[in-house]
Amino acid sequence: MRITLSLFLLIILSFKLSAQDIIPAPVEMRAGSIPNEKFSIDKNTVIFINTSQAQSSAQFLSDYISNHYNLQLEIITEITKIGPRRSINLIVDSTLYPNPDKYTLSVLPTTINVGSPSPQGIFYAIQSIIQLLPSQPDNPEKLTIPTVEIIDYPRFAYRGMHLDVSRHFFDVNFIKKYIDYLALHKLNYFHWHLTDDHGWRIEIKKHPKLTEISAWRNGTIIGLYPGTGNDGIRYGGYYTHEEVKEIIKYAAERYITVIPEIEMPGHNMAVLAAYPELGTTPSIPTQVAQTWGIFNKFNNVLQPTEKTFSFLEDVLTEVMELFPSPYIHIGGDECSKIWWKQSPFAQKLIKEKGLKDENGLQSYFIHRMEKFVNSKGKTIIGWDEILDGGLAPNAIVMSWRGEKGGIAAAKQHHKVIMTPENSMYFNHGQFMKDDSLTAAKFLPLKTVYDYEPVPAELTAQEAEYIWGGQGNLWSEYIANPAKAEYMLFPRLDALSEVLWSQKNKRNYVDFKKRLKKQFKRYDLMLINYSKTYTNK
Repeated sequence: MRITLSLFLLIILSFKLSAQDIIPAPVEMRAGSIPNEKFSIDKNTVIFINTSQAQSSAQFLSDYISNHYNLQLEIITEITKIGPRRSINLIVDSTLYPNPDKYTLSVLPTTINVGSPSPQGIFYAIQSIIQLLPSQPDNPEKLTIPTVEIIDYPRFAYRGMHLDVSRHFFDVNFIKKYIDYLALHKLNYFHWHLTDDHGWRIEIKKHPKLTEISAWRNGTIIGLYPGTGNDGIRYGGYYTHEEVKEIIKYAAERYITVIPEIEMPGHNMAVLAAYPELGTTPSIPTQVAQTWGIFNKFNNVLQPTEKTFSFLEDVLTEVMELFPSPYIHIGGDECSKIWWKQSPFAQKLIKEKGLKDENGLQSYFIHRMEKFVNSKGKTIIGWDEILDGGLAPNAIVMSWRGEKGGIAAAKQHHKVIMTPENSMYFNHGQFMKDDSLTAAKFLPLKTVYDYEPVPAELTAQEAEYIWGGQGNLWSEYIANPAKAEYMLFPRLDALSEVLWSQKNKRNYVDFKKRLKKQFKRYDLMLINYSKTYTNK
């Protein structure tokens, strides 16, 4: 039997309700028609789906309620089996809206009705239902939700969060938790920073030294750079092909695309430790980096030889076969060009190719890799340094050195992801005197919340190229999951509202009120957030 949303939803009422406790704030949210009416969830409540496309969302909700409230909800696919029981109805109907991410959520006294043209829209609605659940139920055998009507959809198509696993390695279980955190906040891209000077973190079968040598360093700096010494402890790890597939599948079930990053042409000390012949100074031994802040100090740059390009094509081929993502991040940042300046081969190549300088050489490098990636049906993303010397034709720019690069790329009609360091780097301290070791910069919650991804300098047409934004979590001073969570929360909440909620819905005072309920939910989920905010 085909069920359409129109059979379920009541007429949307005219009086408004605040965003209650939902983060990010929905586009529209209104109270139910009868004051103080609530929907109750108990062991007899069922989840109905009208298509197998909604199965993963139904299972996500069922698992969440089971794990946190010890209530088991049955998932059914036949409307006639609901009977007198209360039900949560998840309806996918492609004719509902042109926007596939849009959903409608109606909480009534006897049913919760969710409708969307796509399964991901249903999943986003599930995250709102989760946030309507009580964090501390009065009766553990019955959960109550206030009656409410919600119409919602995201402002930006790209809503991302990054994790650096090179400086410090995080196991598969935590990566899954991290993905769940993104899902709860309706983010849809996970930028997985897999390679850097400090460790190579993905198995490449054609080049086994990358996991035998490049994945391990012989010590790590102690304290804030330049540090007070070195711990001398061998450190590292990597993800096998099977683990990568497991994580990709887990993310896909949560409608999150995993974008791998393979750094080039800089940030490659780990590679050069295993394959020194790919660098500009092959006779000088290179180690996997043990300290932070090594830009220009040590040679971490790949030599643009045919051997190097062949190596990178081997690596990217395996990576692209593993990751279904249409996007591959190729880094492109902080390339220490002094090593090319000192390299006879690099200087000769600059002349042969008629390039202006080392910036032109980087552009040549990125252009060449883009052609290869494009030939496999994929698109490259790069940090804004890929603008230097000329932007590759189809590249997407991730603007981190402020907004200048993003503005320039948008004016050239390239897609842009805004992630300026002074607003989006969650490795920076949350307080002027933080209670743990962090990067020596300050990024309070309000600064994140106040960030506007669309620069005022852009025309309306140019603004269309701002694809979205992203928060970044670099792990120099983040050595374990508890610290990662502490740095992430509650700034992730602020990020989600910047990227999902309509600009006119953002209100910091109201946001802080909603955070109070969110903190209780984090306690329920055993998340280690920065509790200092609970007193603010």
